[in-house]
Amino acid sequence: MHNSIVKLSLSIFFLLGVFITNDTLAKVIHSERSLYRNILVEDKGDLRCLKFNVKSNKTRQSCFLKSQPQQLVFNYTKQLLTGLLVNPEPKRILIIGLGGGTMSNTLHQLLPDSYIDNVEIDQSVINVARQYFGFLENDKIKTYSQDGRVFVKRAVLKKQTYDWIILDAFNGDYIPEHLMTTEFLEEIKSLLSAQGILTANTFSSSKLYGYESATYKAVFGDFYQVSNPDSSNRIILVRNNGLVENPNEAQSTVKYSENITKLVAELLTIGVDAKKLYKNMKSTANHQNWSDDSPVLTDQFAPANLLNIDTD
Repeated sequence: MHNSIVKLSLSIFFLLGVFITNDTLAKVIHSERSLYRNILVEDKGDLRCLKFNVKSNKTRQSCFLKSQPQQLVFNYTKQLLTGLLVNPEPKRILIIGLGGGTMSNTLHQLLPDSYIDNVEIDQSVINVARQYFGFLENDKIKTYSQDGRVFVKRAVLKKQTYDWIILDAFNGDYIPEHLMTTEFLEEIKSLLSAQGILTANTFSSSKLYGYESATYKAVFGDFYQVSNPDSSNRIILVRNNGLVENPNEAQSTVKYSENITKLVAELLTIGVDAKKLYKNMKSTANHQNWSDDSPVLTDQFAPANLLNIDTD
């Protein structure tokens, strides 16, 4: 019995040692307090990560492998690419929430002829992306240091449209509440082209899950949810003209299939299994997992404080 206790104690000590060693291996190569948040850039071997505070690994906003910067690290970034399964050839793309700029870089690699607008409220994050994450900008890739809601309002007034809008804003705690409301999503919808899509990075479990889901459905109707057991994120994917393509558009369907076949091969080069992504797409028309009476979020009712309520 005594030997068993000693062995168990040694095992626990060893495991703790591994965790401590792994934590201490992370080297902070940049830190600053911006107007909005604490910003850290950490290196752990080949992995470089952007974090918005030091309390938890869940605060990592963007990571890439220095030896293979084209490989996507996070499951949710791979899940965002389900947008290409629905709209394989977006010509104009809007990304709200920059992080390290890895999504913009990846899309430019896959779609070199497409135009990409990146919107990030924090100029310090933009500077860090440029300096530490190889964030690429050129005549097709523009960056705007602006609140996402303000940018969208101005774009609507200019009658701009996008074929793909990606919402990936995060303030270190959750999605900014003014980027979750019915009014904001209505503005986003008016920016989408006729065949346009929206992919939003949210969470697969939170006290706002039902609220978020009901709000997206109120604005867009049924949508796709993309999630898997290896990720705490879910992707909401909507089409401006509904989920089902017109089966009478035979020529368009053939071209669509050809694009998907080409896309599957291209995604494999960056470590993304498109077939697996497709299997993880569930339509809310058949798989609604929130209550029908869930309230929608509005500019007057966006109870982000729910996330801080202890329900135990």
